[in-house]
Order: sequence, then C-alpha cells, then structure tokens
Amino acid sequence: MLRPFKDKIALISGGSRGIGYAIAEKFAKKGAHIVFTYLRSRSDALQAEQQLSSYGIQVLPLRANMGNVEQLSNIFETVKLKFGKLDFLIHNAATGDLKPILDLKDEEWERTLQINLKSLFICAKAAVPLMQGRHGKIVSISSHGSNRCLPNYAAVGLAKSGIECLSRYLAVELAPKGINVNVVMAGTTVTESLKKIPRYEEMVHLAKTKTPVGRIGHPQDIANVVSFLCSEEARWIVGQTIIADGGYSLLV
Repeated sequence: MLRPFKDKIALISGGSRGIGYAIAEKFAKKGAHIVFTYLRSRSDALQAEQQLSSYGIQVLPLRANMGNVEQLSNIFETVKLKFGKLDFLIHNAATGDLKPILDLKDEEWERTLQINLKSLFICAKAAVPLMQGRHGKIVSISSHGSNRCLPNYAAVGLAKSGIECLSRYLAVELAPKGINVNVVMAGTTVTESLKKIPRYEEMVHLAKTKTPVGRIGHPQDIANVVSFLCSEEARWIVGQTIIADGGYSLLV
C-alpha cells in the first residue's frame, strides 16, 4: 500500500467526527500520525482514536476549546514535546449561532469569530516553527456562506470569509518559508452537525436537485481534496480557495 505521508504529523481540529474525521482517516491511510482535537464527546474521540490506530499509526486526541488561546498554545506545546515537528495543519473545527444579525448577542458573535477565525491566526503562528524545512501545509475548511448570503448565517459566513482572506495573506508570507496555505470551500456535506439544522431534509433535497452530479457531498469528498492539497503534487497551488461542491455553485 502506497503511504506518501508515512511518518508525517497531521494536526486536525475537530477530528473526531464528520469532515474532520474523514480527513484524519484519509491521512492515516497514507501513513501520517494523527493529532486531533475535540471538545464535547469523549466517546466519539475514543472511537475515532481506536479506528485510526488500526492503520498502524500513532493517534493523539486532545480535548480543547478552539476559542481558548491558552488551550491552543497547549496543543502545540504537546505536539512539540511528543513529535518535535508538524507537517500538516488542518483547520476544520467550527461553530456558530445560526440567528438573524439583529438577534445575535455580542458574546455569540465574538465566540463565533474566536473559534472559527482567530483560532486559525493563533494556530498558524504556532505551527510555523514546527514546519520549518518540512514543506508544511495549512488547509482550512470554508463554506458557501463566505461569499453568499445564507439564512441566519451572518456570523459564521463572516468568519469563513475571514478564513479565506487570512489564508491568502498567510500564503504570501509563508510561501518563502516553504509552507503552503490553501482553503477548501465545502458544499453541502452530510454530517451529524448538518442534520441538526432546521429543515434539513428540505435543504438536502434542494441541494441535490441543484447539484449537477445529482447528490450532496460526503465527508470523504472533502477529505480527498484536502489530501491532494497536502501532497507534493499541489505545491504550485498557493493561497487558493478550492470549491468542492459537485458543481452546485455553477448553477446557484
């Protein structure tokens, strides 16, 4: 079995389920050791750790609130102590209150920006010293709400737009250091989080009918794109937002 990521270190935020877990599994299959963060479900994290370990790699789950600067610092200190290096930073963890702008409380707005956007700023700075001389890769997950108006998505949409903008600036500053930075804009993707959104079935049906390939995305679809962006073949792609939505955005 070809393992192009053998003995490389991948840090994936929100890696115990959904898109984050699919990315972790894809990288584990390619031989990378996995560090993933989680927040709420210890049982999900333990299950993910067990499944990922079956690929013969090291797995380190870390409980962390991505909006807490001290906890973010502890993540990178742990990676440094255990591995002494980092090859891939996947900024996937996200949250947000889905409300009209006028109903959003200040603390909800700030929490959304801290967890989605500020955490990328903190993590990228902490990752750079561990990536020096390793052709490191930083890939973030965005969504259609970054460049179009989705119902009750203002806070998250702004944060996702900020992620894309920050990634472009990071790409320019870090490319001379041999570090690639890109973003994957994920279309509608089946996850447990998506299923909690009001009118989920209606939204999925609408997305299917407006997607040229005739279905909505699976976490593995996004993981495949992230994996490619972290490959040596993608070194010429710098500071881009890659849309992975089955063609949905071409028609809507």
